[in-house]
Amino acid sequence: MEKSAKVDMLHGPLLKKMILFALPLALGSILQQLFNMVDSAVVGQFASSEALAAVGANASVVNLFINFFVGISVGSSALIANYIGGGHDDRISKGVHTSISIALICGLFLAVFVQFVAEPLLLLMGTPENIIGLAVLYLRIYAIGMPFILLYNFASAILRSAGNSKTPFIALVIGGVVNACLNLVLVIVFHLSVDGVAIATVVSNVLSSIVVINCLMHEEGMLCFDFHQLSISKNELVKILQIGVPAGLQGTVFSLSNVVIQSSLNSFGSSVIAGSSAAVNFEYIGFAIVNGFSQAATTFVGQNYGAKEYKRCRKVWKLALTTGIGIAFVMDVLIVLLRVPFVHFFTSDMKVIPYAAQRVLQVMSLHWLIGTYEITGSALRGYGKSIAPALLTVFGTCVVRLVWVYFVNNFFHTYTMLLLVYPVSWAITGALVIGYYFLVRKKVEVI
Repeated sequence: MEKSAKVDMLHGPLLKKMILFALPLALGSILQQLFNMVDSAVVGQFASSEALAAVGANASVVNLFINFFVGISVGSSALIANYIGGGHDDRISKGVHTSISIALICGLFLAVFVQFVAEPLLLLMGTPENIIGLAVLYLRIYAIGMPFILLYNFASAILRSAGNSKTPFIALVIGGVVNACLNLVLVIVFHLSVDGVAIATVVSNVLSSIVVINCLMHEEGMLCFDFHQLSISKNELVKILQIGVPAGLQGTVFSLSNVVIQSSLNSFGSSVIAGSSAAVNFEYIGFAIVNGFSQAATTFVGQNYGAKEYKRCRKVWKLALTTGIGIAFVMDVLIVLLRVPFVHFFTSDMKVIPYAAQRVLQVMSLHWLIGTYEITGSALRGYGKSIAPALLTVFGTCVVRLVWVYFVNNFFHTYTMLLLVYPVSWAITGALVIGYYFLVRKKVEVI
């Protein structure tokens, strides 16, 4: 890999470097989501509204299974970044091979496990009878690609810890283009439905993982990955889990709360499910911006904290927070203003369009609030503090949502009232995590 692909996080001005690091991550996620939108658009336009609803009914379920392990990959990134900043070359290789081993073991487990629980879980969620068969088929095929999804995430976390966010971006572009093209071919030409878009997704995940693994295999120095050296170092495993498990549990519980919300959405019928499914795609785009700067915060703080550059750690948080939220706000406003033509991209069903447009307006108007807790929590993980921000996020985004669904929404059982749970939970969580950041930052920096 060329040296120019890496960002020096320990010296010189920060803003330009953080933008150069974060934007490939954000753009890669946006492109991936745009390609994923083709999944929804193709089945919505060329298959049926039921197929669109079936794909949408799986979004929260897929995240429920994957987010825990993606959270653990955050532990890998923070640990290796800290090793790099502290000059601990002897530990870096152990961290790399332990991380990839975790990805392979957990990915294979998920691929098998989901085959058995797909139908019972979707039935438990109250998935309507007219889409349950399609939803189960999509989830079972999608699960086959989970080992490659985790390989991509862990390998990308390793590359980002060294300042390389460009290669993961390139891998997403390659996988995304293939995904989009296969969607069109399998659904339009071969007349497949949700099985077609699921197969396309699996193939794209395989390709993306190959690109990043190949890059790691050609790395110089201690970051170089070798399949023959696959092993789990107990010391590195413990450190990765100390940071990653709280982040993973946060993602899992967060996804669980969304499963509950999806169950409530299911009670409104397939038209609402399809409309909500179309609108969620735009939320992923907004989140991509925040996520790019969140990962930048973890990596930049991790390296500078390892080097004991505490003033730079503080500056990283401020720049990541203001820049990430600012860009996300502009993106969210554009989506809200253009919501009607955007929704038509997914469906021409007049029963579905109003529900999609309503969700975009209600949710995207304040979607930038997620940056307050996502970026701040990620900065805290760079310090090695993962448990407290995870617990605060679980309370703010999960407990609050469950209370809302089971009490407020049961009393005012409307689509509008259900959607209000999102901005309310974001505002509460942001206040809690930022408050904690100011309470512990001075203590962390003198340790």
